[in-house]
Amino acid sequence: QVQLVESGGGLVQGGDSLRLSCAASGRTFTSYVMAWFRQAPGKEREFVAGVSYSGGATDYADSVKSRFTISRNNAENMVYLQMNSLKPEDTAVYYCAAGVAPGRRASDDYWYWGQGTQVTVSS
Repeated sequence: QVQLVESGGGLVQGGDSLRLSCAASGRTFTSYVMAWFRQAPGKEREFVAGVSYSGGATDYADSVKSRFTISRNNAENMVYLQMNSLKPEDTAVYYCAAGVAPGRRASDDYWYWGQGTQVTVSS
């Protein structure tokens, strides 16, 4: 089992950057693939980015590709989401998630979730 705690959200202006962090507890962090999802008001939760066990492979939703970068530090049990060129449509609660199947984008494929961190981008 793993517990996840996100941080780093906030209010920024369009075009700004923000880095989200996700701290994972437990000694089996490398047994999980990790991902970031987001949920905007009135919308379903959607996949943003995913990273493999080692961090060597990443996957991005088309809407964030070339603007966001996911990474992980297995020595420190951390996952990051660097978000650049933020847009108002990126406004959402961002969730860190852990799963065991690589390359999955459905929220049902992820077993553990953090509480989320709010990101608000003003125009």
